[in-house]
Amino acid sequence: LIDAVLERVPEAVLRGAPGEGRLPGNAHFTFPGCEGDSLLFLLDLAGVESSTGSACTAGVPRPSHVLLAMGLDEETARGAQRFTLGHASTDADVDALLAALPGAYQRARQAGMAGHESS
Repeated sequence: LIDAVLERVPEAVLRGAPGEGRLPGNAHFTFPGCEGDSLLFLLDLAGVESSTGSACTAGVPRPSHVLLAMGLDEETARGAQRFTLGHASTDADVDALLAALPGAYQRARQAGMAGHESS
């Protein structure tokens, strides 16, 4: 999943250590130049479920305090998106994400960041 996301959206930045130390089934990225909420909405329209942060901060309209503590600036942290795979996830689910993500990212980038003019 991680390699495929980075291949389809080269601007995406994987957050957390790469390799074997990662939590299995969890991939957290930031997508420069777009609001995570915009990307979340566009992916949802395509039938793909994702999250802008952890379950314990669902619905909180602020950037992740964890990403900020890791040294990310607020605008970068606002582009966060988490993809989680579970026991019920299928190859078709991953394929749907990978098909929808590039277009959704481009549309979200065109919308820009809230409070900033899009370029």
